[in-house]
Amino acid sequence: MERRDFLQKTVASSALLSLGGMSLSSFSTLETKKITILHTNDVHSHIDPFPADHPRNPNMGGAARRASIIDQIRKEEKSVILLDAGDIFQGTPYFNYYGGELEFKLMSMMQYDLATMGNHDFDNGIDGFHAQLGHANFDFVSANYDFKNTILDGIVKPYKIINRDGIKIGVFGLGVELDGLVDKKLYKETIYNNPIEVAKSITRTLKEDKKCDLVICLSHIGFKYRNEPERVCDITLAQQTKDIDLIIGGHTHTFLDKPVLEKNLEGKEVLINQVGCFGINLGRIDFYLSDDTKYDNTTRNIILG
Repeated sequence: MERRDFLQKTVASSALLSLGGMSLSSFSTLETKKITILHTNDVHSHIDPFPADHPRNPNMGGAARRASIIDQIRKEEKSVILLDAGDIFQGTPYFNYYGGELEFKLMSMMQYDLATMGNHDFDNGIDGFHAQLGHANFDFVSANYDFKNTILDGIVKPYKIINRDGIKIGVFGLGVELDGLVDKKLYKETIYNNPIEVAKSITRTLKEDKKCDLVICLSHIGFKYRNEPERVCDITLAQQTKDIDLIIGGHTHTFLDKPVLEKNLEGKEVLINQVGCFGINLGRIDFYLSDDTKYDNTTRNIILG
């Protein structure tokens, strides 16, 4: 298949799914090829739903409900990719007791395709993270963490290319500065590199050399910092690069009602999405790709709960 153009304003159809109990409606099939991106971030070991008497999130979330919704979407859609933007670990006794084993096993059962590492994924140390990877039937990507002098060297790759229905999708990861957030003893010789500079280089590789139709960044650098406007975040990442099509964010626990559109260096729009934290929401974005110049642009959010 020849390299496809795609709609920069993208189809943020069902960009946010609050994990309640309502069923999903089907989407009509278009003439163009469709890829459905499902995503989570900052789940923080929340396996069970919140209790019914919780003051903010009663009965919300839970791995079982998420798995049910993902399974239903896979039955409805031909091409689905499931991604996570980091901080899988830390937040409930499940992590304290099992050290991440349960989280990875459940994500494997849900058939996650790829994830990146958040700062809390180092909470049992880089060796503790590595020890749990045998339970993960999916890969991790991180482009700006240099693991060459650690046990993760060659295991966590900068990017991965996924092929679905003739569509070539390049996915890379970016992580937040660990110094000040994580004890040096936990991340050891991991080297942090500037995410903007790394992104410029790796997206050029994915777009120009690898001829990817779609480039996705799994970002754990944060959506935006109001009190630190100069700090690198997803907004500045979009503005200061030119080859990213979608940024799936994490770290700041930002609940977006729908994806944000930001202009890149070439004036093209980049889609940015983040779905809060604790597994309360599931993100969904549908891209429609075509060989010609005609596109369908529809936006729809389904709120479940």
